[in-house]
Amino acid sequence: MTARIIKCMDGNLRVIFPYNQIHVDMIRKIQGRKWEPELKCWVVPHSDQVVKQLEDIFGKTELVLDSGLQNSLINTWNTSKYYDIRIVENELKLKGYSYKTRKAYIGQIKRFIEFYGKSPEVLGIPEVKQYLLYLIDSEQCSHSYVQQALSSLKFLYNYIIKNTEEISDIPFPKKEKKLPSVLSQSEVKSILGSISNTKHKAMLFMIYSSGLRVGEVVRLKRSDIDTDRMLVRIYQGKGRKDRISILSKAALKVLDVYIGEYRPDDWLFPGQISKNHITERSVQIVFENACKKAEIRKDVSVHSLRHSFATHLLENGTDLRYIQELLGHSSSKTTEIYTHVSTKNLSNILSPLDRLDINL
Repeated sequence: MTARIIKCMDGNLRVIFPYNQIHVDMIRKIQGRKWEPELKCWVVPHSDQVVKQLEDIFGKTELVLDSGLQNSLINTWNTSKYYDIRIVENELKLKGYSYKTRKAYIGQIKRFIEFYGKSPEVLGIPEVKQYLLYLIDSEQCSHSYVQQALSSLKFLYNYIIKNTEEISDIPFPKKEKKLPSVLSQSEVKSILGSISNTKHKAMLFMIYSSGLRVGEVVRLKRSDIDTDRMLVRIYQGKGRKDRISILSKAALKVLDVYIGEYRPDDWLFPGQISKNHITERSVQIVFENACKKAEIRKDVSVHSLRHSFATHLLENGTDLRYIQELLGHSSSKTTEIYTHVSTKNLSNILSPLDRLDINL
């Protein structure tokens, strides 16, 4: 999905893109947006926050900028008022960090710089600690978020500013132990059964069938589906690792219907422009809408299908080592978390309340 952005005479931004209900719904969430029926485009305020929203909606690579706007937006994305952030981005690329990790680190470092309004080269370890305490106490950020902020700043000071001594001594906050959100098999059935669009159904079937991450399902190619061996090959998943997962007969049936109807070429799930795959956000919105139709009241995301895949395999007797391989976990400890949400053994335990002879 390519979106063209043009700067209006009044300073606002004109956003032009092929009709797509998902992206229209997302544009509607931008404060101050308005529809121009004569020009058949959306007009949004020109601000850093709105630019970030447009990037989240369409993806940075899908935004086509007019010449008058290009320099200002590139500066907004790649530089800070107080520090040339491109130095950090280039170093991250050279060290092989993924796009998602680079994006997260750059965002964290920008927020740190903007918090003080100074270059990080004149800021020291006391300022880093003060900023981390601000995230914990004032912003009440999760420990995972603070860990990511500290990892980003350690990268900045270790590899860019070359101040490695003191920052290495700052400990990471203890990570909270949170259990994954898991759907029951009947809830998964309700969600998958609520979808009428063949493409949307095929995407969610594939996630639950093979335990895929949303970033993995959108990047599947037709050649990744091995129908003879009933396997799915995932190229360069999280941690830049290839792996093999299983393909269910039900998912293959849905895929056959979808492929016959849509005739995808290279990408299994192409976007509006066939040379690009569908966006992760589009899949997330499909799942959210399916949950509403199925009247699921749990706090779940599309990633919950992957959690449910692992938990249901465990409850049906699959060895934890095989589940680890299917999910692509480096450590068995990561996979062991599903033993805490499985009802396989808990269902056999009788509550002491049920042993009491109480007349109700």
